Amino acid sequence: MPNLSADRQKHPKHLLSRTQVIFLLLLLLLFSVSAGLLFGSVPIRFRDIAACLLGQEVAPKTAVLIRSVRLPRVIGGLFAGIGLATAGVILQNVMNNTLAGPGTIGINSGSGFAVMLAMLFFPASSGVLSAAAFLGAFITSIAVFSLAYFADSSRTTIVLAGITISSFLNAGINMMKLLHTDLAVDLTAFMLGSLSGLTSRKLFLPCLCIAAAFIISLFFTSAINVMSLGDDIARSLGLRVTGTRFALLLLASLLAGSVVSYAGLLSFIGLIVPHICRRLFGSDARFLLPCSALLGGSFVLLCDLLGRMLASPYELPAGIIMSLLGGPFFLYLLLRKKGGRRVNA
Repeated sequence: MPNLSADRQKHPKHLLSRTQVIFLLLLLLLFSVSAGLLFGSVPIRFRDIAACLLGQEVAPKTAVLIRSVRLPRVIGGLFAGIGLATAGVILQNVMNNTLAGPGTIGINSGSGFAVMLAMLFFPASSGVLSAAAFLGAFITSIAVFSLAYFADSSRTTIVLAGITISSFLNAGINMMKLLHTDLAVDLTAFMLGSLSGLTSRKLFLPCLCIAAAFIISLFFTSAINVMSLGDDIARSLGLRVTGTRFALLLLASLLAGSVVSYAGLLSFIGLIVPHICRRLFGSDARFLLPCSALLGGSFVLLCDLLGRMLASPYELPAGIIMSLLGGPFFLYLLLRKKGGRRVNA
């Protein structure tokens, strides 16, 4: 099984300077945001977008398309990538396992289960959905870690515990879907993960939570680095492991839960993006965290754009594109070979 302490010793031979990396990631993000606004089933000219965003007059239909459809969708995708990628970095370091992530250890499923319960009892309240998503994610993360701790605390057990809990939660989600057929369409879109139909009202509270949690997580980068070395070494260096782990799990749950509350069960972002950034740029969380956030935002936006363009004038939910990319990547992590021999990731 992969572990961060081993990865910490495997740095790329030629690391780009931090300034160069951040500049390239910012360029990629700018391209992704621009493409998300420009392209889709109805292309829009760049000058119309610029004029609309600057408050100048454009055709009414174009203004509605930009302000009410494209812009909320791009903002939602950007924050979804930031939230899930940051949560992935935190979880992988806290659990010392590069296969950990909001999807692979069941946090997304826990959040989704809680959101679906809230949808049944409070269908018109976006604030309740956000609170339910956070509580579901946090309770699931604590349950997974506790189950692994009381078993044997191995990295394999953490992933298996997540799969076990996810199976129960997914059964509950499917049962609700069968019993409440009036919500079947909404639940299907929710389970696939989609950025369609977002509005500024739906996004305000979740995006505010994601921004706050991301900023707070930047103050924990040194602690994240220490925790990736293992509990014993972290304690010997004076870190309060239990309290720090609890705080970081709280942050990861808030990040993942906020995304699930409006975008549904987007998969693999928290696994793929931190792993790519770690292999390319190194394992220092002070650098890894912001780089993963930037790449995560770009990744979600590009997946959403690809889903819109492949099936135009219809669209494929972004979650389907992410699963198509993430499934093979997950297998690669499990079966990665070096020199013709199978090795641990």
